[in-house]
Amino acid sequence: MLGKITTIEENMVSVKLDLNITNFPSLSNMYVVMEEPEKLCVGEIIGIKEGIAYVNLVGEIVNGSFVGGVIRKPSFSATVKLVSKEKIPLIISTPTYTEQNNLYLGKSAIYPEVRVNIDINSFFSNHFAIFGNTGSGKSCSVARIFQNIFVKTNPVPYKASIFIFDAYGEYHSAFKDLSNISPNISFKAYTTDTKFSNTEVIKIPLWLLSTDDIALLLGAEKATQLPIIEKALKLVTIFGREEEQVIKHKNDIIARAMLDILSSGNPPAQIRDQVFSVLSYYNTKELNLETPIYQPGYVRPLKQCLLIDASGKIREMELLTTFMEKFLDDNLELTMPDGTFKYTLKDLRDAFDFALISEGSLKSEKVYDEANVLKVRLNSLVNGEHSVYFDYPEFITKEQYIKELMTAENGKKAQIINFNINYVDDRFAKTLTKIYSKLLFDYAKDGQSGIKYPFHIVLEEAHRYVQNDRDIALLGYNIFERITKEGRKYGVIIGLISQRPSELSETSLSQCNNFLIFKMLHPKDVAYIKEMVPNVTDEIVRKIKILQQGTCIAFGTAFKVPVIVKFEMPNPAPSSSSCDVSGTWFVEVPTHNDDIGL
Repeated sequence: MLGKITTIEENMVSVKLDLNITNFPSLSNMYVVMEEPEKLCVGEIIGIKEGIAYVNLVGEIVNGSFVGGVIRKPSFSATVKLVSKEKIPLIISTPTYTEQNNLYLGKSAIYPEVRVNIDINSFFSNHFAIFGNTGSGKSCSVARIFQNIFVKTNPVPYKASIFIFDAYGEYHSAFKDLSNISPNISFKAYTTDTKFSNTEVIKIPLWLLSTDDIALLLGAEKATQLPIIEKALKLVTIFGREEEQVIKHKNDIIARAMLDILSSGNPPAQIRDQVFSVLSYYNTKELNLETPIYQPGYVRPLKQCLLIDASGKIREMELLTTFMEKFLDDNLELTMPDGTFKYTLKDLRDAFDFALISEGSLKSEKVYDEANVLKVRLNSLVNGEHSVYFDYPEFITKEQYIKELMTAENGKKAQIINFNINYVDDRFAKTLTKIYSKLLFDYAKDGQSGIKYPFHIVLEEAHRYVQNDRDIALLGYNIFERITKEGRKYGVIIGLISQRPSELSETSLSQCNNFLIFKMLHPKDVAYIKEMVPNVTDEIVRKIKILQQGTCIAFGTAFKVPVIVKFEMPNPAPSSSSCDVSGTWFVEVPTHNDDIGL
C-alpha cells in the first residue's frame, strides 16, 4: 500500500505516502490502482512533493480489462497500490486476437521489460502524425514501424500499399531488402534524380491530369485563369489527333478571333495591328497573312486587304469578314480529355496558344496578362529540366498506371513505393505530391466499388507540402485536406511526418487520430500541438520537452492512455545520420599548399 488519499480535485488525486520513497528508484510516471469494492480506478503518478504523490486519473479496470476514462472517482477509503508489472500491459498495450492484427511498436520507457503493442486497424485505418525535432528519432522510428509490419511472414501483408514521399531520399536503405524477409514482399523506388541510373525516374502520364492538376503545375494564382487551362485541355483533344482535324479547328479558332477584332469597333489602325499580330503568330497553311483572297478579276494576299485608305478606314472590312466566316464550323464539339489518348507537353503548349485567342483574351489586356503568365510557365516547363517527369514513353490508362506504380521488378506487387523527391525544388516537390495524392484519391473514390486495398500516403517533411495555401481560393479545395476529411471511407490514409507542425494545414492536422510525438522544444510548435491536437494535457507537453532520442509519447485512438515508447533502432537504418563534423575536420595536414581538400 502506497498511502492514503487526502484530496480529490477534478482529475487529480493526492496521496500521502506511507513508505520511504528512497527505497524506490522512481515513482514518477508509474501507474497505481485505487481499489475498493466493485471499483478499480487507475492513475499515473505525475509528481511527488513533500511526501505527497499527485496522481492523474486515467481509467478503470472493468471485468479484468482496462477502460480509458473515469466515470466514478475513487473514495477516500480506497486502497492505493502500484500496478504490478504483469498488469501493466493491460493499460499500455492493446490486446489483439490474431498475430496479423498485432503491431509491436517498442518498449515502455517506464517499464523497460514491457512491450507496447497496438492494433493495426486502430492505428492504420486512421490518419496519423509523427512530430519531432531534427535528430529526435522520427525517421528511424518510421522505418522501425514498417519493418515491424513486414517481418510478419504467415500470412504476409501482401496487399499493403504504402506510398512514401521521401524528402531526403533516406528510406531507400531501410526498405530496399524487404524481399529478403519474404519473396512475396517487395520494395519499389522512384527518384527525381535523372542521373541516377539504378532507380526508375518519376514519370507521370500528362493525359491523366485534370484542370486542377495543370493549374497547380503552372502555379495558377487566380480562379480567372482556370477557364484558359480548361479550354487548352479541350483543344488538346483535337490537337493530339489527325492533322486534318487539327487544321480545321485551328482555322475555326483563328477566324473567330479575327471576327472579334474586326467587329470590336476599335480604330482601324488598332484593328490592323491586332490582326497582323495574331496572324503572325497563330496561323495555318490555309489561314495566314499571305492567304490569297480572290475577287472578280484579281487576287491579293490577306495582308493587303488591311490597308487603310485616305479616309482612315479599312475599305475591305466586309470582304475580310465574309472571308473569315467561311472557316467557321459550328459542328465542332470540344470535350475534356478522358485519359483515352496520349498527348505531350508540346501538344498542350500548342493548344494553350490557341486557347488564348479562342477565349477572347486578346480583347482584354488584364485577362491576356493573367493567361500569358501561364503560357510563359508552360513554355518554361516544356523547355526545362522538369519536362522529363512528364515524358511517359507510351499510352497507359489510369488503372494501368496505378497498377504499374505498385508492380515490382519481379512482377509481383510492391508493398512500399518510395518517391525520392530530394532532387527538385520544394515548389515542384509539393506539386508532385499533390498530383500523386489526388491521382490515388480519385482512383480510390471513382474507380472502385469498394475498398480493394487501402492506400497509405506517408509525407516526410509534411510541413513543406501540407500547408494553409491558396488551393481553396483557387480550386475550392486542398487535396490533403480533402483526403484527411474524406479519405477514410475510400481507404486513403495520410501519415504526416514533420519537425514543424505549426506550419501544417490546421484542417489536415485536426483530422489525425493517432500521434507519435518525439522531443520538441520550439515554443510555437509545442503550443500549436497543445492547441490543435485533442487530449493533449499539460503533463504531455512537459514530457515532450524532455524526451530522449528515439522515445516518443504515443496517444490517440490506437492507445488506451498516452504512453512513452522507446523504439528499437531499425535494421537496416535509414540514411538520416548527422554529419560527422569532427571526423571531417581533423585530418592530416596536406603536403601541398594548393590542396584545399575539396
